[in-house]
Amino acid sequence: MIACRAVVVDGDLLIWQSESQLAWEYRADRWARAATEAPEGCPIKGNISKKGERIYHAPWSPAYAETRIDESKGERWFCDEAEAIAASWRAARWR
Repeated sequence: MIACRAVVVDGDLLIWQSESQLAWEYRADRWARAATEAPEGCPIKGNISKKGERIYHAPWSPAYAETRIDESKGERWFCDEAEAIAASWRAARWR
C-alpha cells in the first residue's frame, strides 16, 4: 500500500508518498514470526506484574520483546487472546 499526503505550505502544494503496511498485515506478520519462536506455537505471553496483575502481551504489544515468561511464578503462554481472557488475564495497556 502506498500512502499519499498533500499539504499546503506558504501557498505551495507539497505532495509526498511512502510505503506503508496495512494494520492487519502488520499484526499477521508479527503473529507468524512470534508463533515460530513460542512454545507450541502459542505466542501470547502471560506475565504477572510486581503488583500481582495478570497481563497478557500480544506479539504487537510494545513490551512484547522485553517480556520474559517464568512458568515457576505462574506465568504462561496462550494460543489466542480469547484463551487469555477466559483465564482472567487482561491485555497490556500502552499509550
